[in-house]
Amino acid sequence: MNQIGGVKVDRLDAIRSHLYANGFSTIHTLADAIGASPATVRRDLQILEREGLIDRTHGGARIAEGSSVELAFQERAKRHLSAKRAIATAAYDLLVPRTAIFLDAGTTVLQLARLIRINPIPLRIFTNGLTVAQEFLDIPNLEIVLLGGQLRSENASLVGPQAEAMLEEIWFDQLFLGAGAISADGAIYSVDSAEANLNRRMLTRSAHCFVLADSSKFGTTATYKVAPLTAAKMITDTSLSEPWRAQLRELGVATTIADLGAND
Repeated sequence: MNQIGGVKVDRLDAIRSHLYANGFSTIHTLADAIGASPATVRRDLQILEREGLIDRTHGGARIAEGSSVELAFQERAKRHLSAKRAIATAAYDLLVPRTAIFLDAGTTVLQLARLIRINPIPLRIFTNGLTVAQEFLDIPNLEIVLLGGQLRSENASLVGPQAEAMLEEIWFDQLFLGAGAISADGAIYSVDSAEANLNRRMLTRSAHCFVLADSSKFGTTATYKVAPLTAAKMITDTSLSEPWRAQLRELGVATTIADLGAND
């Protein structure tokens, strides 16, 4: 377990997660929730307050205004983590040195970015994800280009007409795209219209397109259609149901099933 100034980071994360999920909580409620003493919780809250992550009130605390979006992204990134890491490993094996790739701002693609950070190869990487770009600070053999545009805080991404216009001037060897939802109608969907528009443009600017989606995304719905599944190859995990595997075969979607065993 990592520590910051002698304080266990997992405990601080647990406090933040509880406050995000439950709103204002008393010291004693937090102590019961994370299995620590009230005195320990008070000290931890002082640290979180100094970092601007929580607001302390008489007898308790709440998430600081403005930080809940960042925490929500962190929580999404932790879900189905074994599957996301397995998918990222399969995607990493497809990378070709000295080519241009695009990594979108999704949490599964973020795991691919972390693999590249750990095992860098010469690449020119384009992204609209702020969190993705941060993974590559001071990493050798990488050229990083961040799209401009309007900040979409919910996903720490840049979207909008400026980002779309920039895409029209670039061509990628490979695109690695996340998916908000994969519906029963055989299409990829997003919860945000600007993100859907940008993702649609990405698919037209790459020689080889891959959708990275863990099995929990299949059979779910969102508002804005990005593209049919036939627009890209699929990388998912072994928990994908047989009916969905059959549907992908019927659609002719080339699919890589990443083994969860090495990532559990």
